[in-house]
Amino acid sequence: MAFATRRFARAASSAATAAAKKLIVKHVTVIGGGLMGAGIAQVAAATGHTVVLVDQTDEILKNSRKGIEDSLKRMTKKMFADKPEAAAQFIEKTLKNLTVSTDPVAVVHSTDLVIEAIVENLQVKNDLFKRLDKFAPENTIFASNTSSLQITDIANSTTRQDRFGGLHFFNPVPLMKLVEVIKTPMTSQKTFESLMEFTKTLGKNPISCKDTPGFVVNRLLVPYLMEAVRLYERGDASKEDIDVAMKLGAGYPMGPFELLDYVGLDTSKYIIDGWYLLEPNNPLFAPSPLLNKLVEERKMGKKTGEGFYKYK
Repeated sequence: MAFATRRFARAASSAATAAAKKLIVKHVTVIGGGLMGAGIAQVAAATGHTVVLVDQTDEILKNSRKGIEDSLKRMTKKMFADKPEAAAQFIEKTLKNLTVSTDPVAVVHSTDLVIEAIVENLQVKNDLFKRLDKFAPENTIFASNTSSLQITDIANSTTRQDRFGGLHFFNPVPLMKLVEVIKTPMTSQKTFESLMEFTKTLGKNPISCKDTPGFVVNRLLVPYLMEAVRLYERGDASKEDIDVAMKLGAGYPMGPFELLDYVGLDTSKYIIDGWYLLEPNNPLFAPSPLLNKLVEERKMGKKTGEGFYKYK
């Protein structure tokens, strides 16, 4: 009995020590007021975190905040179907947790976690983090929401490679449960565990992945989408039939061409071009002449009214 008691005490002590090592994230700074950044800010604020959403202009932030309010109204209709007062209170409480700013340097001095969700451009991301690194507290964790760039390349712009990781959310953030938590060879275990724990507090389901191109989902998804384009380019099947095949035969909610148009053809091209530069001999990463042509013609998908399909 005494042995069992000592063993339990040691286990409890180890658990307490591990918990003490993790940074409990309470204050979050989200850089980028687009769909992804606003979505991340929304779920963080809705789960009790203090959030500052940052972008370049007041106009962008005004639109971001309106988008968050509209999203909350849609969500609370389902969450509190018969309780309008509870819905209103939830929205009010969430928005109280959210402030906006056009000055990232001014707001990072008291933040636990910075999540970047800006344009997929390595130099722009590096410039941002290099600047923030000078002003953020030593214990602040940096994370990127990049879907295509390597986290290591971004982390190297800072002096806190051990406090840098990836948090790849999926669109639309309030609805999609998955978050890929990326650990580079330099990311400390403390940082990794803090990011995993933070993701869970958002009500998300985190998975762990090394810093490999595309992580898990995009590494599997993008080559599948590109192979569908090649199938169509060769004339083996029509894009309509390929979409029907994958929806009815594989049970996918959208066909590959529908999904490409939804994501944005420019986004898919950017990802595959980046991977091709990294591994030019990998046939999965070979560029598509048809995809390149459509992007050159500014046919980006649903957002421009035309991609592989036309939209009214």
